[in-house]
Amino acid sequence: MSGADLSPAAVSTGTSRAGSRDRWTGMMWAALAVSIFSGWFVVTRFSVTRELRIWDITALRFGIGAVLLAPVLIRNRARLSPAAWREGLLFALLWGMPFVLLVAFGLGLTSAAHAASITPTLMPLFAGLFAWVFHDERQGRKRWAGFAAISAGLVLLVLGGAAVHGSPSPTGLGALAAAAAMWAVYTLLFRRSSLTPIESAALICFWSAALFLPVYLLFGLSRFSQAPAAEIALQALYQGVLMSGVAIFTFNRAVSLLGSAAATAIIALIPAVASILAIPALGEIPTTLEWAAIVIIVAGVLLASRPTAPTLQVKTQRSVP
Repeated sequence: MSGADLSPAAVSTGTSRAGSRDRWTGMMWAALAVSIFSGWFVVTRFSVTRELRIWDITALRFGIGAVLLAPVLIRNRARLSPAAWREGLLFALLWGMPFVLLVAFGLGLTSAAHAASITPTLMPLFAGLFAWVFHDERQGRKRWAGFAAISAGLVLLVLGGAAVHGSPSPTGLGALAAAAAMWAVYTLLFRRSSLTPIESAALICFWSAALFLPVYLLFGLSRFSQAPAAEIALQALYQGVLMSGVAIFTFNRAVSLLGSAAATAIIALIPAVASILAIPALGEIPTTLEWAAIVIIVAGVLLASRPTAPTLQVKTQRSVP
């Protein structure tokens, strides 16, 4: 290799290209996660307003997910130390069964539109704030401007929804905000974790199933006997496969490549995608004010997802098993 190949300019160019490639790859993973998460609010709303209840949704999500991802834990059992299992338990408490139940509680007291707007939109704000306060990560003016635009869009979405659905429940809004904070903390912790994305997904499903299924079965919370087979199959596929496995994995990959703040900012696109999906699926047509809010949120996401110096120094050594 010639000396020119080792020049600072050549090294800088190679680093820049690698960073750009990681950014675009991370955005693709984030886009897939956004699509699945957005559909979750619509699909879950579809069933909880019919025969199935959130207890059935939670059982399908983590029960099937735990079975599907069990081979990951078996194959990697030598690598997973007791500390890794404890870390997985913490992740499950942040983005597992408690998170799903909080969002479900918020759904029951507000609406699908509010839940899809509040939780994903607040998450990047919490992630940026926590990273700034606890890890001294500088966000930069453009990212803070993006956070401000996302906040303004959220306010408009709530106001637009209130004009159609009535004033939302403060308790329901608080549950959705708490879920967003838990999600944000998870992204910050995972970025510094030694677990791979698929290992984290497997541990989240395992611990959530271990904590929830005994209670679910003991108290006879199942309503499967009252629901059509097609509805159960739809929820089993979406909750157990897409949400418990694919979505967690794709989001973790996005965090690894983009950093927690940028990845969670892109996830704030969920209200826009969910609103579009809800039109044909649920017949919920956003008002003019809600569409304006969506545009503002998209603009805020584009600003907040711009990389900063700390964000470019992400861990790229986590390989997909």
